[in-house]
Amino acid sequence: MPDIHDRLHRTFFRAVSLLSARTQGRFLRGFFQWVHHAPDPWRYETEPYEIDKYEVTLRHIPGRAYLRALDVGCSEGAFTRRLARAYPEAECVGVDVSAQAVARAAAKAAGTARFVALDFLNDDPGGIFDLVICAEVLYYVGRGERLRLIFERFRTFMAPGGVLVLVHEWPEARRLYRYLDESPSFRKVAEHPYEHPERSYAVTVYERVEPPHPAAPASAATVHRSRDAFR
Repeated sequence: MPDIHDRLHRTFFRAVSLLSARTQGRFLRGFFQWVHHAPDPWRYETEPYEIDKYEVTLRHIPGRAYLRALDVGCSEGAFTRRLARAYPEAECVGVDVSAQAVARAAAKAAGTARFVALDFLNDDPGGIFDLVICAEVLYYVGRGERLRLIFERFRTFMAPGGVLVLVHEWPEARRLYRYLDESPSFRKVAEHPYEHPERSYAVTVYERVEPPHPAAPASAATVHRSRDAFR
């Protein structure tokens, strides 16, 4: 479970999500620009815990050919570069709200992946993706209404049959994914919790599905024909 610092952190960002989506997006852009005033603020490039988590995540991506892959909240691209190496035939795109982080990510990737600075709450990443990765991001989205908004945005730019891989702290992930579990547009495929002395986490895999269409009401002509059949 999160310690007291993490609890305060989560509470703060839930309060921020009471603002409009546009205002929240501007706040998050400023916050993460400030966080990235120094390179690799979370030590994603060097921390053994993070590197191990990247390898575990890659192992749990369903083995298939992907055309376009999106890494949401890519920071400076440590995982995005690994994703591009694992799927060299796919177009890999990393997006982050911090322009500073994206600039560093692009320099490190040397053309193996593409990076875009955008406010994910409000801006469209462009096109349709059949693989989406979202790791350690949803804490910052805040309360339930905004989580629902993010999952709806996932739906709009994912191909039917596309794969969504989420990686967040365990068991908090259960709360974060509650609205996704209720959505008829996604089906949970697998969930892999990992206990870790530093911080437990889970890799959870969903598939984008087409919700069943409600049965159309019978037309008057159809009703008449059905009645005639019994005469």
